[in-house]
Amino acid sequence: MNPNLELSQGVRNKTTGRSYGIIDTLHLVEVARAASFIEDRFLTRDEREALRAWFVEYLHWLQTSSKGVTEGTATNNHATCWALQVAEFARLVQDEATREAIRVRYRTILVPNQMAADGSFPRELKRTKPYSYSIFNLDMMATLCESLSSPDKDLFRFTTNDRRGTCKAAAFLFPYLEDKQRWPYAKDVEHFAALPVRAPSLLFCGLACGRRDFLALWKRLNPDPTDPEIIRNYPIRQPLLWV
Repeated sequence: MNPNLELSQGVRNKTTGRSYGIIDTLHLVEVARAASFIEDRFLTRDEREALRAWFVEYLHWLQTSSKGVTEGTATNNHATCWALQVAEFARLVQDEATREAIRVRYRTILVPNQMAADGSFPRELKRTKPYSYSIFNLDMMATLCESLSSPDKDLFRFTTNDRRGTCKAAAFLFPYLEDKQRWPYAKDVEHFAALPVRAPSLLFCGLACGRRDFLALWKRLNPDPTDPEIIRNYPIRQPLLWV
């Protein structure tokens, strides 16, 4: 396909495409990450060049098109998903300047603008599916930290002046992943019964934040959901690619 989403999530008789559709290539982050491990061994030179050329062009579109800019400046999980895609596609094409820009965005925009002092995501809590969207945004924020962290740049350990950060967000949500009946907010209008599943944030934050209870719960939760809606919002399928 062409390396853009100009026609994504179009609405008949209204628009040929919307910025919201950029979230629909979120599953490509694991394609790009897997490709980075196998390209030298299993792909021909022509295949490697074609693969990288496609992601270079798509990465440029994500950063410069009106739809990409709109999505990147959203104030909820859409911005987190945009940042994760940009970070991983930049990793594949070895664009470290872009990855550093996303590190700065995480510290100065994503955490300060999306996370409350208690570690919750207020904009997700206002949705009609506050439980699933809270889990989803935490999963994506933790995966973003996993993507961008290194021994000298540990985003899991970053906190704002009032101690907001991904470890705190995971600590906020953990009791409700452990026991959904304790959830004090509105229940999701649909698919509430199918949650929680094996959230990647529990693995990534368990390892990075030193929380063995997160890891124990990750092992207990279902890794293979069957509800199509849950699967759609479950993009991290291969945790060994990340850790």
